Amino acid sequence: MKILGLSALYHDSAAVLLDDGRIVAAAQEERFTRVKHDAAFPCHAVRYCLEEGGVGLDELDHVVFYDKPFLKFERLLETYLAFAPRGFRSFATAMPVWLKEKLFQRKLLEDELKGLGATGSWEERLLFAEHHQSHAASAFYPSPFDEAVVLTMDGVGEWATTSVAIGRGRELEMVKEIHFPHSLGLLYSAFTYYTGFKVNSGEYKVMGLAPYGEPRYVDLILEHLIDLKEDGSFRLDLRYFDYCTGLTMTNRRFDQLFGGCPPRRADEPLTPFHMDMAASVQAVTEEAVLRLTRGLAEEYAIPNLCLAGGVALNCVANGKVLRDGRFREIWVQPAAGDAGGALGAALAAYHQHREQPRTVDRGARDAMNGSYLGPAFAQREIEARLRAAGAVFEVLEEGGLERRCAELLAEEQVVGWFQGRMEFGPRALGGRSILGDPRSPRMQSQLNLKIKYRESFRPFAPSVLAERVSGWFELEGASPYMLMVAEVAEGRRRPVEEEGLSGIDKLQAVRSEIPAVTHVDHSARIQTVHADTNPRYHALIRAFETITGCPVLINTSFNVRGEPIVATPEDAFRCFMGTGMDYLAIGDCLLAKEAQNPALLRDYRTAFEPD
Repeated sequence: MKILGLSALYHDSAAVLLDDGRIVAAAQEERFTRVKHDAAFPCHAVRYCLEEGGVGLDELDHVVFYDKPFLKFERLLETYLAFAPRGFRSFATAMPVWLKEKLFQRKLLEDELKGLGATGSWEERLLFAEHHQSHAASAFYPSPFDEAVVLTMDGVGEWATTSVAIGRGRELEMVKEIHFPHSLGLLYSAFTYYTGFKVNSGEYKVMGLAPYGEPRYVDLILEHLIDLKEDGSFRLDLRYFDYCTGLTMTNRRFDQLFGGCPPRRADEPLTPFHMDMAASVQAVTEEAVLRLTRGLAEEYAIPNLCLAGGVALNCVANGKVLRDGRFREIWVQPAAGDAGGALGAALAAYHQHREQPRTVDRGARDAMNGSYLGPAFAQREIEARLRAAGAVFEVLEEGGLERRCAELLAEEQVVGWFQGRMEFGPRALGGRSILGDPRSPRMQSQLNLKIKYRESFRPFAPSVLAERVSGWFELEGASPYMLMVAEVAEGRRRPVEEEGLSGIDKLQAVRSEIPAVTHVDHSARIQTVHADTNPRYHALIRAFETITGCPVLINTSFNVRGEPIVATPEDAFRCFMGTGMDYLAIGDCLLAKEAQNPALLRDYRTAFEPD
C-alpha cells in the first residue's frame, strides 16, 4: 500500500511517501525552491518522493493532507464573531485568501495533483487528517514504543493548541485538548515578536538568547499573561495579545506590563532587557511543559513519552523533561513542526483509516532511518555537476576523505560536509552540515559572523560519537536528532572568571575543553552519531578523535542566515563560494577554496532575507 502525505499552504510544506507503512522518502519544499519555510503546494517534494519510490501518482492508494481546512475556517469565523467588531482588519485580510483557495482546498489539491500528471477520480483516495492527529501520529508510529503518552504542543491546528493522545500498537486515541486562543506556542511566539524576531521562524533564537539573561519577569508573566495550573493546563489573558483580532502578536497593554518598551525592531540592538525577556518566557515554557508531563506521567502510568508540534523543538525544555525522570523513555519526532505533519497524516491513514498493523523493530532506535530521507547523489553525478558549476576538486580514495577532512578540522579549517541523503526536519545531522573544531575558542564567533552571517550569540551544536557521549556530556542514552540539551560533563569544564562580564560578553569566557559548543550556562544541544545510520559521518568523527583525542565536532546546518539547508551539489558549491568556508567535501570530492576560480566567488551576505 502506497500513501503520499502532504503538508502545505501555511508554512513548512512537505511531502512524504510510505510503502506498506515504511518511510521511503520525505522532504520539505523549501529545499528545492530555496524559499525558507516555503508554504506553497510541495510539487518539487512530491516529484522527489515519487521518483525515490519508483511510483506514479495514479499508483497511490491515498494522498493525505495534514489538517482539515473547514475546521480552520470555522475557527476563523468563530474567533471573529467572538471579538467583533474588533479584528475587522485581520478578518478582511484573511477572508479573500480563504474564499479564493483555502476554503476549496480539496479542489486545489486535486488540481495540483492533476498538474503533476494524475488522472482519474480522487473522491475516495484523497483524505484529510486533523492537525494534531497528524502531529501525534508522526510522533508515536515511528517511535520505538508499543505504548506511549503522546503530547503535542504548537501554536494552533484547527482548534487544538495542546493535545494528549495514548498510543497502543496501531491505535492512537486523542484523550484531551486545550483549544485556541490559549496556546503555549503562541505565548512563545508573542515573545519572539516582542524581542524582534520573526514569528514561526525565530523562536529558536529566543531559546538561544535566554541563557544570556536572567528570568526576572517570570512572576509577572505568571501573574498577568498565563494562568498555569499544577497539572499544566493553562489559560492566557487575551487582553495582552493581539493575534486574535490584529495583525501583530502583542499590544500596548503588553508593552506597558514590561515598562512601556515597544517591540524591538529587527535592526535595533539586543539589550539586557531583551535577554531577560527571553530567559523569562523560556523559564515559563519549561515550567509549563514540566507540569504537563508530570501530570500525564501520574495520570496514565505509562513509562514512555512521545513529543511533537513546534514546542517540541524546544530542546532545552525536552532536556529538562528527560532529566526530570517521570518518564523512563522520551522520543521526539525530528520533524516536529508542520513538515512532520505530512508524515503523520500518511501514517494515520495507514494505521487508523486502513487499519494496517504496526510492528516495532526491536533492533532499531526508531523507524526514521536517522531522518536521512531526502535526495542523495551518486559519485558520477556529483562530479558532473561540480564540473558544470566550474568547481575544481580532487577525488579521494575510499576512507581518504574522512582522514583528510579530520586533519583539516584539527587545523581549525571549516569544512562543508555534503554526504548521503538529505535530512528531513529543521536540523542538519551530518548529511548537509558545516563542521568545525569544538576545541577552538574562536570557532563559535568565526562560524557565526564569517560563515553563517548571523547573530553572534547563536550557539552551535556538538556531534559526538554515540559510544562516547557520557564521557563528555551529562547525558545517558541517545540524542540522534539534536533535540535534547544537557550540560557538558563536570570533568570537561574549566574554571570561569566572569567578573565584569554580562550579556553577550559572556561569550568571551572559555568554559570547557570544547568551548565552541559550550553555551554560557554550560549546556549543549547534543547530537549522538551512530555508525548504523550515518557510517561516513561516524567515521569522520572517529578519525578526528584519533588525531585529537576529542570525539566531538561542531555541527551546524549547511546554509547561511535566512537560507534553507542546501539540497544539491550546486547549492553547496554556491554557499561554499559565498562564505568563509575553507573546504567542501561532497561524496568523494574535496574542494579547497584557494583552488577555485576567484571569478566564482560570491557575496552571500545579502543573498537571502534574514530569518
